[in-house]
Amino acid sequence: MFSSTIRTLGAMMLMLRDSFTKPENPKLYWRQLMLECASIGVGSLPIVAIISIFLGMVMTIQTAYQLVGPFVPLSIIATTVRESVVLELSPNIMCVVLAGVVGSSMSSELGNMRVSEQIDAYEIMGINTKAYLILPKVIASGIMIPLLILLSIGFALLGGLMAGELAHIIPAEIYVQGLRSGFLGFSILVAVIKAFVFGLSIGIISCYNGYFVSGGSIEIGRASTRAVVVSCTVILAWDYIITALML
Repeated sequence: MFSSTIRTLGAMMLMLRDSFTKPENPKLYWRQLMLECASIGVGSLPIVAIISIFLGMVMTIQTAYQLVGPFVPLSIIATTVRESVVLELSPNIMCVVLAGVVGSSMSSELGNMRVSEQIDAYEIMGINTKAYLILPKVIASGIMIPLLILLSIGFALLGGLMAGELAHIIPAEIYVQGLRSGFLGFSILVAVIKAFVFGLSIGIISCYNGYFVSGGSIEIGRASTRAVVVSCTVILAWDYIITALML
C-alpha cells in the first residue's frame, strides 16, 4: 500500500510537471481557464449558499442550547458561531461537498474524453493535453474554491443571524456585536489558506483519476468515486497539518 501511494504521488508530480509548458495558443488557454472558473464558481454557488445558510442556522441553535445561561452573555453565541464557521466548518464541510460536486465532474469529464479517445485526438493534433485540459482545472480550483469558502462564511453567518431572530434566541444587534467582538483577521487567513490547499488537492486528485482512466464507462464511475474518496481523505489530513502549523 505504501509503495502504491508513493507511485501515485510520483505520477501526479510528473503530470503536473508536464502541464507547465509554454501554451501553443495563450488566448485559447486563457479562454479554457475562464470557462473552468465559471463552471466551478457559478455552478457550485447555489449549493454552497444553501448548505452554508442552514449550517449557520444549526450552529446558532446548537450553540445557544449549550451555552445560554444566566451568567453567559448572548453575544458569546455569535462569537462561537463565527470562530467555528471560519476556522473549521466552512472550509472543511464545504470543501468535502465541493470534492463531490466539482471533483467528480472533473474526473468524469476527463475519463469520458479518455475513453472516447478525444484526448488521443488532441495529442495527434500536437496539443499538450495535460497543459490544455488539466492545468486550467487545477488553477481554477485554486482560485474559485477559496472565493466560494469566503462566500460560504458570509452565508453561514447570515444564516446564524436569521436563526437567532426566527427562534428568538439572540437579537440581531447583539448577534452583530458578538461577531465583531475579538475578531482577528488571522482567522480568515487560515480559512483562505486551507481552502486554497484543499482546492488544489481536489483539482490534482480529480484530474489524475480521470485522465488516466483505462477501460469503459464502469471505470469512469470508479475513477470518479475514487477521486471523491481520496480528496475527502486528503482534505482531512491537510486540515490537521495546517491547523497544527498555524494555530
